[in-house]
Amino acid sequence: MVLPLLFVPAHLVTALANWNPVAWPPLLFETMAAFIACAACAWRASRSRGRARQGWLAVAAAMLCWMAGVGCQFVGSLTPAGTSGTGAISMLLFVLYGVPLAFVLASPGADPWRARLVDGALALVLGALFGAYIFSFVALAGTDDAGALTLAWTFDIQNGFIALFALVRFRASSIERERRLFGALTGYALAYMAVAGFYNHFVDDGVYGVLASPLVGLPFLLLAALALRGAGLARAPQSGRMFERVVVAGCPLILPSALLIVSAALVPHMPILAIAGCVIATLGYGLRAVLVQIHGIGEREELAQLSQIDPLTGLPNRRQFDEALRRELTRARRSGQGVALLMIDIDHFKLLNDTLGHRVGDDRLRAVAAALQGCAVRASDLVARYGGEEFAAILPGASPTEALIVAETMRATIEELELASPAPDGLVTVSIGAARISDIETDTEQRLVERADRALYDSKRAGRNRVTAAWPVEEPTRALG
Repeated sequence: MVLPLLFVPAHLVTALANWNPVAWPPLLFETMAAFIACAACAWRASRSRGRARQGWLAVAAAMLCWMAGVGCQFVGSLTPAGTSGTGAISMLLFVLYGVPLAFVLASPGADPWRARLVDGALALVLGALFGAYIFSFVALAGTDDAGALTLAWTFDIQNGFIALFALVRFRASSIERERRLFGALTGYALAYMAVAGFYNHFVDDGVYGVLASPLVGLPFLLLAALALRGAGLARAPQSGRMFERVVVAGCPLILPSALLIVSAALVPHMPILAIAGCVIATLGYGLRAVLVQIHGIGEREELAQLSQIDPLTGLPNRRQFDEALRRELTRARRSGQGVALLMIDIDHFKLLNDTLGHRVGDDRLRAVAAALQGCAVRASDLVARYGGEEFAAILPGASPTEALIVAETMRATIEELELASPAPDGLVTVSIGAARISDIETDTEQRLVERADRALYDSKRAGRNRVTAAWPVEEPTRALG
């Protein structure tokens, strides 16, 4: 807070030294205050990430517009009256100042970028229509007392709009970085609304105006201090997840609603432009809703897929395995064909993990998974990660001989990979238990899994790296090839 303590007295001393209502030093100090706020917000953006970074950049852009607007007034104060035309440019920049702020308040950062692009376009159209409304009663050369009062009230509404929604977003933010952003923006917006309202309604262009000039820079210095500290208002009490959801869901209505309000105000002055604003607001919000819905459908499909895929191996997970086994048993009862199940376990995997580490263990799991998947050549076969180092394979319609051939192929393929292991044989091997539906009408998934598990246990007990069937086998079955 050292900066305001030095900046404001210097501004006041300079204003008193230049006892002239149109002197350029006060405007220079106001431009410098906005520049300090802009630089501080840009610096904070460089230290932030994600949504907070985008928000700080938008606030910095708003400060840049305001600084340019005062800068035009500063240039105008150095130019003979009526020869520069900087007044209209300055007014336009003050209008554009609200565009980035409206965007950051009305566009939830979690929404897809296409929807946020629509938000940006709506914010620009809102700024254009707001500017058209102002210039409908403010001439390039200035305005009368009635127009000045209308202009003051118009900017009061804009400032109140920004302060209100900044406070709402602050209250609804549960993420700390966003709370700091909206907290700083709320503190700035409330201070700016108070200073601008006081200055526009109670300060004239005489000596009183010169004395009040240092007040203009205070909101910007406050914003700079909050940005540099990375802090906002004091933490507000949590308003609940429901309030947060309502605010985030309702934010996209802000820009179209404001467009409709400004368009309604333009009807007496520019009816065609007002109609265009209404059409843009309606179509823009509709397009945005469609884009968000498309994104949501894509996310739901992706989540549904991820919920059934093991992230380490890329194989179907236990959930998809259970659903597939249930589905195949139902199909087997209708068709009269059998279903074979293989339970596959990596031998001495705990020893491998403890000796070589979990990263190597994960590599071995991926390699085994890929090899097992490659052995299931039929489109109807399904290989899944059952849990830990255990896999399972569903072989619909496979005969006992076919099931044993697939199982032996899997066992031999894993052994031929020659993956190093601290196991007694020095290689990664698998033990397999095979089971098949014995009674299509009464067998259940649980019984089938239990029989395959018992066969797997028998393989382990018999020395590992072998296939054991849950039914009598007269001769060992060899892998094809």
